[in-house]
Order: sequence, then structure tokens, then C-alpha cells
Amino acid sequence: SRNKKSLTLNLKDADAQQVVRDLVRDTDVVVENFRPGTLEKWQIGWNQLSEINPKLVMLRVSGYGQTGPSASKPGFAAIAEAIGGLRYLIGYPDRAPVRTGVSIGDTLASLYGVIGVLMALRHVSNTGKGQVVDVSLVESVLAVTESLVPEFGADGTIRERTGAKLPGIAPSNTYSTKDGKYLVLAANGDSIFQRLMEAIGRSDLANDSRFERNDGRAKASDELDEILGKWSESVTLKEALLILEAANVPGSGINSVAEVMKDPQLKARGAIEEHKLISGLELFMPAPIPKLSVTPGATRWLGPKLGQHNEEILNSLGLSLETKLKVTGEKE
Repeated sequence: SRNKKSLTLNLKDADAQQVVRDLVRDTDVVVENFRPGTLEKWQIGWNQLSEINPKLVMLRVSGYGQTGPSASKPGFAAIAEAIGGLRYLIGYPDRAPVRTGVSIGDTLASLYGVIGVLMALRHVSNTGKGQVVDVSLVESVLAVTESLVPEFGADGTIRERTGAKLPGIAPSNTYSTKDGKYLVLAANGDSIFQRLMEAIGRSDLANDSRFERNDGRAKASDELDEILGKWSESVTLKEALLILEAANVPGSGINSVAEVMKDPQLKARGAIEEHKLISGLELFMPAPIPKLSVTPGATRWLGPKLGQHNEEILNSLGLSLETKLKVTGEKE
């Protein structure tokens, strides 16, 4: 909620609905994530609001989209990840699918929402006409499944869970190290693979014609994983990373949040902000991205309390005390 103001309204109340209409007159974008039809029931749907402000862009985020047989169903990220095909791919083939650890479906939908709004605002600049941006959690998940759909469409291939391995790309996997940590390797480029093999003392494999290109390495991925697994278990993570860095081979440990907080690259980029709360407690948060050269994002304030700006916003509309209490549900 950083940089936002907070106004609370009981949208079932007719006067509160009028507040929304009044605010929309000078609004560029409305974002809503009620079930489809809810705003229309309150007389503040797209048709009503766009009539007041023809330049308005309305972002509508829902589980399944504004149309179709599932449109009225409640939607949550976990369900969207399952329906959109992503959850099926996560985990190991001999175990049940797992979640990603964050609500990735929500995040994807928000990013596609931003993209859609930016395109719609460009259209407003060119034509003076707003439009609806209809974002579905399920479709947002489906959109990032890469070649999943084309593979099935071509010959009925159903991609299965492969754990830490990347199908058809080798070597690209996670390996245990001598000190019980995990090493992620991404050495699937032809020249990178050769440098890796030289670095771990396997120049014979670096010059093996079978592994000259990725298609050959992909066929022998189990063999390569066994070789790399034995090597990684013979060194500590720190030793492995030094060897890889010297050979210019992409590799990394797997960071917990504690290690993320100490990462020198992230520190140098200002990727994590530190703020002090009124209570004196420190608050850390990811900084706004992407970084713009002329108009960079910044945390101007941490975020409001719920309804913190009721008085300020409703006063700007000239509402009486009685109406203000009615639309917000506050007591005098």
C-alpha cells in the first residue's frame, strides 16, 4: 500500500456509490476484483462509469475472466495455478504436485493487469477513448507455461514434473554439495558446457562430439547429471562457486531470505529498502522496480491506515458530515 491513500466506502449504500461516480470524473484508472456483475449490481459498473468519464480505463481482475461458464465462480491463486496447468509441472514425478511458495497466480495477474492498463492508457492518448482490461488469474498462469500448449497440440505430449531438471536442456539442474548445501547450475550453452567440463577436470567430455550441441547433451542428461553430482559432492558450495566464477559458468547457491538480505549485488542496486515505523521498528521491503532513468519509482510513504484519508477525500467532494458518516459507516 505504499504511496496510496485509503478511503473506505460501504458500496451497498447509494450515497457511497455516488461518491465513486464523483471520483471517477477525474480518474484515469479504476481497478476492481469483485466477482463479475457485482459492480453492475451497485450501478457503478463499466457502462455507468465510462458514461461519466469516456477516457476511463477499468482493470477487472477475476479468477476466470468476465465471460464464460466459470465467470461467476470465486477465484483464488491456488486454484488458478492448478487450472492453468502450472501446478501440474511443479515438483517431482513420483510425488504430488506442490505449490511455488508464493501466490504466483496473483502476481502474474497483477503484472498482466499493469501491461493491459499501460496499453489502454496509450490508446486513450491516441483516441481519447477508454476501455476495459479483462484479466483472468487462470489465463495469466496459462500465459507463462511456455511451450506446454504447442507441445500437446503438435503430438499429444503432456509435459510431466521433472523436479529441479529442465526438460530438453542440459546440463541445468540442482546438485548437492559436500557441505550439505545446494548448487544450481545452468550450463546448457555449448561454449559454457565446454568451460564447465574443463573446470571440473573433464576435458574428455568437453571435447566429446556427443555433447557438442544441446540436443546431444539432452539425450544424455542423466549421465551428465551423475557426473556433475559426483563433482559437486566433492566440493563445498563456496569452492564450487569459485571454480564456476573463474570459468565464467553460471551457478549459484539457493538463497533463503536471510541470504537474500545480505546479497552484495542486491545491496548495490538498492533492491531492498529500509524504513523506520513510528514505533521505531525497522521495516524492510523490496524496492519498486523496474528502475527508470528519468522517473524512477520511490517509496514516498509506507502506506495508510484503513480509511486514513476518508476526511480529506470526502471533504474535497463537499459532502456533509451526515453523508460522510453514512457512506463510510463511521461513528461521529
